[in-house]
Amino acid sequence: MENLKWNETPSDRAKGHVLFHHEKADGWITLAKKEKSGEWQQYHYQADQLAVELSKWLGEDVYFSQNTFYKPQRRIENIRQLRALYVDVDCYVLNYDPEWVVGKTDLEIFKDALPDPNIILFSGRGIVYVWLIEPVPYQALPLWQAVQNYFCEQLKYVGADQKSIDATRVFRVAGSINSKSDNEVAVQYRHAYRYVLRDLQGDYLPELAPSKPKKPGRKSKIIHLHNVRSLHYVRLLDLVRLMDLRDGDVTGQRELLCFLYRYWSCCLTEDTADSLEQMLEFNSEFKEPLPEREVIRATKSAERAWIAKSDAKANEESIERGYPGAGYNLKNTTIIKWLEITPEEQVHLRTIIDGNEKRRRKRERDKLAFREKHGSVSREEYLVKQKDKTEDKLWLLKQAMKRHSKASNVKLAELLGVSEGYIRKLKKKL
Repeated sequence: MENLKWNETPSDRAKGHVLFHHEKADGWITLAKKEKSGEWQQYHYQADQLAVELSKWLGEDVYFSQNTFYKPQRRIENIRQLRALYVDVDCYVLNYDPEWVVGKTDLEIFKDALPDPNIILFSGRGIVYVWLIEPVPYQALPLWQAVQNYFCEQLKYVGADQKSIDATRVFRVAGSINSKSDNEVAVQYRHAYRYVLRDLQGDYLPELAPSKPKKPGRKSKIIHLHNVRSLHYVRLLDLVRLMDLRDGDVTGQRELLCFLYRYWSCCLTEDTADSLEQMLEFNSEFKEPLPEREVIRATKSAERAWIAKSDAKANEESIERGYPGAGYNLKNTTIIKWLEITPEEQVHLRTIIDGNEKRRRKRERDKLAFREKHGSVSREEYLVKQKDKTEDKLWLLKQAMKRHSKASNVKLAELLGVSEGYIRKLKKKL
């Protein structure tokens, strides 16, 4: 089952597994442990720290993140690199033996319906199939999620868990023990080739190819879901950006921000438990967080709305009443009014913007297109662009200094991906 060596220790197996998965990773990797009390303990490490720290974690129920984060916080909006696709198969629910399922999927699925996985993780009771991909940034999350959903659908008949395919997912580490079965987690390595996400999309979901000419008529369901998921993700990022612009001082809109975060997170990940957990973390970053029980109760309708949105009958009934469908289909103007978003704040947002900001951006694009076609960009426009870049770096530096108050300039430079000299230069502007 596992590619074992006679003299390997559980610690060796754990290091081999994590480092094989996260070779040359950029960003923070989460290590997590489920305590007997049911509480989660988790810390975040850079790839070069893992080999040292991992041995301290070994024991029962140890997990690690499949993707990396740009700051030490395991939240969907903090994704730095998407590094793998994965499907968690709870074959024990169907009373299927894991070895039998592997043989069955080798014959019926891999090579034809799906590519051969890099890793098969025997998690103690079930299986996790993992496909390593060339790292892609967070902007590719909607496409990644579309491919992830497709892979999961192909393995549904052997027990694939639809709730375990979000980008922040953690899975068990080889060499650790599954306390439910008392079995050691084992890994079968099949190959080290990293797939290209766009190639997988082209092979298995060609309808999402950007180069395809538009056809008249109604879009396919897959294209529609992909576009909607893209919108939900960008809106989620805008909520986080808005909170940062206001330095967490959002007392008048806390419930609404948490409600929208929970709803859009459900739409994006299709995982109600994970969306709730991430919303609670989002709430904790307010200057005055809402009490946990209060915010869970106040945003419960967001989860119910997503469940209705996913229900064919509820959608049909809503359309009959004249609505676009079940769930919440909010206009930008409504969101802007509810959250009292100013024109100055909209400049920093990506999608929650009004007509004036859209027109301003179009004018800017048209100016740049004209300059590129008819000559170099003027010095004034170049300076504006450079100023915008500097302001973004200043914002990132402020966030890094807030979360790592004792960090040296060298460490801050590492976190932001710039030189130490540039950090000193930025600090003079604070």
